Amino acid sequence: MAKLKVKKVVLAYSGGLDTSVILKWLQDTYGCEVVTFTADIGQGEELAPARRKAKLLGVKSIFVEDLREEFVRDFVFPMFRANAVYEGEYLLGTSIARPLIAKHLVRIARTTGADAISHGATGKGNDQVRFELGAYALMPNVRVIAPWREWDLLSREKLLQYAAKHGIPVDYKKKKGGGAPYSMDANLLHISYEGGILEDPSYEPEESMWRITVSPEKAPDRPQYVQLGYERGDIVAINGKRLSPAKVLAELNRLGGRHGIGRLDLVENRYVGMKSRGCYETPGGTIMLRAHRAMESITMDREVLALKDDLMPRYARLIYNGYWFSPERLLLQTLIDESQRTVNGTVRLKLYKGTVMNVGRASKTDSLFDPAISTFEDDQGAFNQADAEGFIRLNALRMRIAANLRRKQR
Repeated sequence: MAKLKVKKVVLAYSGGLDTSVILKWLQDTYGCEVVTFTADIGQGEELAPARRKAKLLGVKSIFVEDLREEFVRDFVFPMFRANAVYEGEYLLGTSIARPLIAKHLVRIARTTGADAISHGATGKGNDQVRFELGAYALMPNVRVIAPWREWDLLSREKLLQYAAKHGIPVDYKKKKGGGAPYSMDANLLHISYEGGILEDPSYEPEESMWRITVSPEKAPDRPQYVQLGYERGDIVAINGKRLSPAKVLAELNRLGGRHGIGRLDLVENRYVGMKSRGCYETPGGTIMLRAHRAMESITMDREVLALKDDLMPRYARLIYNGYWFSPERLLLQTLIDESQRTVNGTVRLKLYKGTVMNVGRASKTDSLFDPAISTFEDDQGAFNQADAEGFIRLNALRMRIAANLRRKQR
């Protein structure tokens, strides 16, 4: 089948094995100019080598951009306002980064006059869906080139052979003992680990795999207290010091990692239909989720909170499946953000050996906790306990009617 003619393509480029091979493959297969885009979203790696490697491979237009603040402010924070958790455990660290990258792929395509974008996601994974749904939502007629769906380089060994044949410099090391290395994806919210020996869901990963958290057994023997300040559902201060969104998350990662918080070993259901085993480190996000729910508990109406909880699983699936820019996610976000107007105050947490415990919450302006009504002591008539009898009888009425009917039918 003949290839569609492409003049210029923007490649989401990390400088690693896959995307380095893709860069050369695009040049040879499509004969087009390749523009590279490398996003700094807190992966903790030096990005200068990616720029140098792109130059070495003949790329003239190279974009390396620091998107850490945008990532946390416009993607991570809105997601945590919803308390989004996929399948009860996963905090969506990879999922939420993909729409940001798609947004900037499209922006650079428009800026450079490119007629296509490309990515290194495989045909088995979720990321191809996330990248492409995001791109089509923002640039409906963009062409997408997904090499893993086109080429025959379907193993790491074949990629390495291609790189050697074409003189592509790669830094790819196998694990000690000859086993396949883990596939890692890192950003400021988390690190994920997949592949290799982890494809056996019964295998417990060795301690050396984890990068940003100590094991709970080796965490400090004394707990650490931290206070988080909230405004409209977002953390704006840690221990009284105001910080930018990215710095908030970086500091919570440091604190959580020190205390062994945020490890997860999960078999999840991919959108494409298969099950996949992944291990995750999300120390800051784990703290954020626990603290945010504590802040909402004191400032949010019961039924509003219940409605949010009902909608959360669907919201989380939208993000996991790549629908960040969909009208339904945007509609849900409007509702969620409106609910956060009163989520203001402070939460005090205790971090200890892999656990996060809420030990205090307060709001000077928006607390719905009324001590005069909630007290177990004499409330001076603030709550008439006799009212409870009618409340209970009315709520029991339908069950009493049904019970009487069953008795008559015997």
